[in-house]
Amino acid sequence: MHTRLSLIFICTALLFACSKKNENASPVVVRDSIVRESVKEEISKVNALPVPDTAALKKHSVLIRLLSGDTFTLSLPEGFQIRIAAEGMKRIRFMDRSPDGRLFLTDMHNLADNSNGKIWILEEADSLQRFSKITKYLDRLRNPNSIAFHTDKQRKKWLYVALTDKLVRYAYQDGDIDPQSSPETLDTWPDYGLSYRYGGWHLIRTIQFNNEGRLYVSVGSSCNTCIEKEEVRASVIVMDEDGKNRRVFARGLRNAVGMTLAEGNLYATNMAADHLGVDKPDDALFRIDDKGHYGWPWCYHWQGRVYQDARYDTVPDRVRASDVKEAVSYLGAHTAPLGVEWFGQSEASDPALQNYFLVAQHGSYSASIGRGYSLQRVREKHAPEDFITGFLDDKNIIHGRPCGILPAGVDRFYFTDDKNGVLYYVYKD
Repeated sequence: MHTRLSLIFICTALLFACSKKNENASPVVVRDSIVRESVKEEISKVNALPVPDTAALKKHSVLIRLLSGDTFTLSLPEGFQIRIAAEGMKRIRFMDRSPDGRLFLTDMHNLADNSNGKIWILEEADSLQRFSKITKYLDRLRNPNSIAFHTDKQRKKWLYVALTDKLVRYAYQDGDIDPQSSPETLDTWPDYGLSYRYGGWHLIRTIQFNNEGRLYVSVGSSCNTCIEKEEVRASVIVMDEDGKNRRVFARGLRNAVGMTLAEGNLYATNMAADHLGVDKPDDALFRIDDKGHYGWPWCYHWQGRVYQDARYDTVPDRVRASDVKEAVSYLGAHTAPLGVEWFGQSEASDPALQNYFLVAQHGSYSASIGRGYSLQRVREKHAPEDFITGFLDDKNIIHGRPCGILPAGVDRFYFTDDKNGVLYYVYKD
């Protein structure tokens, strides 16, 4: 009897402690309001990243000549070469391989909000990986930024296309040169806001499937800094392959343009706010955790720490810096990181690249700031290191703005320059 009473007392105490923990749980923003998180949390397994070789890179130079007449020199690690794979397109962004091995590429046309976007098919590459056949697969698209091929549970093949206001998918058959059916709309998103010129709007969307066939979508903020009215803004959402069971996966990401998987976890680049000066806050690479909050607009990341933004000091239920997720790596202020890819053992064997993230630094909004315009390799808890440089010269002339990256075999990859419409191919010689 005594033992039974003791057990009842212990259980009662534990229930009371749990209820107090629930009352003090950290707040998260949902639909412009603050709610308390439940004690019950989804715990996802975090796989550690392998430690890469950290030897300093030795560089060599390669002369680049564009059809436009622009000539400049790029610097990249010894043992790697770079070639022009295709030219003559507009604002080319992200890529994916079709099930039948062809390269598909998005083209947003220009910097304006427009419906002149295209998707290209690139084929018939020569020994130097220069494509001789470029075919228009789709046109009249509203700012197509990101695409992904996916085979569903019924073994049906699809091409997913992320547009400003919606996610669509097209049934795909090997050898298609245009869609054989109408698009299926899986989700819609808000598409208004301040122009990118004022640090907002963020008319691009990025998609990434995980290893279980769930689909992540990044939706940027409508402004430089503000408290959003729609919960989908400044977040990463997740849904089934058919668009069902959509929910917010992570919050506080002002504009997470690049996403990739590494060791089973989701990672994303994020462009921070523009109102805190030339030298802060830091853009960053984050591991995106379920129910994680990454600060925006209440907090910002700078030099390895999270700070409160004084603009929101009077907001009673603001997110606290202590509740904000740390960065994998801080990438510098106004570098504008876009594409990111993980180069594990199946993508790289060269120590210069293996077990590193490669990040496309699009470049600061003003060439005079002088940051970005490069590809950098990134490892956890360390500053990024230059991998390919030369797109900004010592006279502040911009020769290219790196955007999307796609592995193309061991120690080789493509990346886009959305300023000049050039696709580059990098490989181990």
